[in-house]
Amino acid sequence: MASNNSPDCITPKQWQARGGLEILLGNSIFVVDEGAAHLPTIVLLHGFPTSSWDWAPIWHSLSQNYRLIALDMLGFGFSAKPNSHHYSIHGQADIVEALVKTKGLDRFHVLAHDYGDTVAQELLARQLEGVGAGTWISCCFLNGGLFPETHHALLTQKLLLSPLGKFLNRLTGYSKFSKNFSSVFGLQSKPSEKDLENFWWLINVNEGKHIFHNLITYMRDRLEHRERWVSALQKSTIPLGLINGSVDPVSGDHMVARYKELNCRLDYLAELPLIGHYPQVEAPDEVRVHYENFLASLLTDSGEVSND
Repeated sequence: MASNNSPDCITPKQWQARGGLEILLGNSIFVVDEGAAHLPTIVLLHGFPTSSWDWAPIWHSLSQNYRLIALDMLGFGFSAKPNSHHYSIHGQADIVEALVKTKGLDRFHVLAHDYGDTVAQELLARQLEGVGAGTWISCCFLNGGLFPETHHALLTQKLLLSPLGKFLNRLTGYSKFSKNFSSVFGLQSKPSEKDLENFWWLINVNEGKHIFHNLITYMRDRLEHRERWVSALQKSTIPLGLINGSVDPVSGDHMVARYKELNCRLDYLAELPLIGHYPQVEAPDEVRVHYENFLASLLTDSGEVSND
C-alpha cells in the first residue's frame, strides 16, 4: 500500500489472522473487531472490488481511541463468494445490520468508501425511517458513486455489466487488472507492484474473480434507487462528512460539486487535490487527520464524543 514504509503496514494474510468468520444471515462473513468495548465504535465499509484490508493503513492510528469493526461484504475478500447469488446493495445492507445486531452495537460511527458508500446510503435511509439497526452518530464518505449521474465508470466496469461480463471475467488477468486499478490512483500515489499483487491475491481468494459480473450489478441498483439514496443525503438528521480524492476519474472533484449542487447535508469537507479513488490507501495520514477532525467537530459540551 502507499503506506508500505509505515509500521502500520499489514499484509493480507496478517489481516486475515486478525479477524475471523461469522455466520450472518446464513453467509460466512469475514470480520475484524478490535478495540475495547467501552470505546466509541466505528463500523467501516469497504469498496469494490477490494475488501476490509483497504482500511489497514489507517487502522492502527484510529484503534488507539476507537473500537473498529470492519467486514468483507458477501462476495469480497475472505468472505463467502457464492456464484449463483443475487448480489444487491440491499442484501449487503442486511448483512451489515445483522453484524450490528450480533455485536450488540447501540450507537456508532460509520466510515465508508466506494461500494461501501452506496451500502451506507441505504443504511442511512433506514436510519432516517427509524427502522435501522442501532443508532448512527455520524457517517463519513470517501470517494464513491453517491450519484449515478456523476459516476464515471471504467470501460471494464461497463463491459462487466453487459451480457459479455461473464466472458470478460475469464479473460481478465493480473496485467489488465493492474492497469485498470492503477488508473484510478493519483499520479504521485500509485500502488506499488507488491500492492497490486496483494490486491489481486485477495480478489482471487475463494475464486472471487468469477463473480465480478454478478457484483457489478450495484451500478444498476444506484440508478433504480437513486431518489431514495440521494434523498437520504439531503434529509439526513445525522452529521455527514466527505473526504475526497480530487483527481479520481471515477468520483473525484466532479462528485463533490454535484454533492453541493444537490444541497446534501455536509458537516465536514476535505478535498485532497493530488489523491485519487483510494484516499485511505494513497494518503492514510491525511485521511486519518481529517476523519479525526470530523469526529472532533461532533464533540459535546463536556468535551467527549457522544457515544451514549
